[in-house]
Amino acid sequence: MQTIRRALISVSDKTNIVELATQLHQQDIALLSTGGTAKLLAEAGLPVTEVADYTGFPEMMAGRIKTLHPKIHGGLLGRRGEDEAIMAQHDIPTIDLVIVNLYPFEATIARPDCTQEMAIENIDIGGPTMLRAAAKNHAAVTVVVDPLDYDEVLSQIKQHGTVDDATRFHFAVKTFEHTAHYDGMIANYFGKLTQAETTETPFSRTFNQQFHLSKVLRYGENPHQRAAFYTEKQPPSGSIATAMSLQGKALSYNNIADTDAALECVKAFPDSPCCVIVKHANPCGVACGPDPLSAYTLAYQTDPTSAFGGIIAFNCPLDAKTA
Repeated sequence: MQTIRRALISVSDKTNIVELATQLHQQDIALLSTGGTAKLLAEAGLPVTEVADYTGFPEMMAGRIKTLHPKIHGGLLGRRGEDEAIMAQHDIPTIDLVIVNLYPFEATIARPDCTQEMAIENIDIGGPTMLRAAAKNHAAVTVVVDPLDYDEVLSQIKQHGTVDDATRFHFAVKTFEHTAHYDGMIANYFGKLTQAETTETPFSRTFNQQFHLSKVLRYGENPHQRAAFYTEKQPPSGSIATAMSLQGKALSYNNIADTDAALECVKAFPDSPCCVIVKHANPCGVACGPDPLSAYTLAYQTDPTSAFGGIIAFNCPLDAKTA
C-alpha cells in the first residue's frame, strides 16, 4: 500500500474539517484545498496550497471552475505502476486522499423560498467529478465523502501511513452511492419542473430514490426464495421501517407485508380503539370498540379460522388484559 503524502480537501459541510486537516498535517501530509475551505484552513494556521496556485490556473466564473484541471484529475486517476512516466512528463503528482462533500442541493430545494436559480447554483460539478475519479481509482486513492468517517481514516493513517484496501473499497462504494443519490435528487427536481410546463400534474417524469439494506429476511414469499428488507435513509415515523422488534424470531417477507397492510388499515380508524387482523395481505377481521380488548374480540370473531397465524395491529396502546 502506498503511503498517503498529499490530500485534497474541498467541503461544503465543514464539520470537524480543521481538526482533520490539523492531524493530517501532523502526519506530514501536504494539504491542497479550494475557496472557502482553503481560507478556513489557512486561518487555522495550517500550511495549505490553493488549487489555483497548484495548477497555475485561476478559479473563474464565480467559482464554477476550480478543480476541473488535468493536474487534479491526473493526480486522482493516474494508475500507480503504469502512468508514472506520463505524469512526470506533465508534472502531475499523485493525490492520495480526497476529502470532498457537495453543495447542499437537497437542502436548498427543500427551502420554501427556493428559486430555480438558487437550485442551479447549488448543483455541484467539480465535487462529484473529483469524487467519482477518486472512487474509480480506489486501488490507490482514498476517498471520503462522509464526516463520520474521518476518525477511521485518521486511525489507519496514524497506524500504517495509509488506508487498507478493504476500507478504500468501502469508501469508494459509499461515494458512488452518494453521488447517485445526489444526481437522482437533481433529476427529480428538474423532471418535476419539466412536467409542470406541459401538464397539470405535480409529479416528476422520473422518480429516483435510494433505499438501504435494513435486514436480510428468513425467506421470501415462499420458503425457496431469498429476500431482504430495504428502507429509506430517513424512514417516516409510525411505519414498519421504524418499528422495533421486542421478541420472537426474525420476520419473513410475508410477516412484513402483512404487518404493513395491517398498520395502514388500522390507521384509517383514528377515533376509537381499533383492531385489525390480516392474513396474506387481506383483512380477515376489522373492528372498533370502547377499549382494545373489545376491539380485538370483535375483530377475531369475524373469522377465527383465518385469523390463525395472522398479524394483529392496534391503533392504541395495549393494556395487560388485552395482551
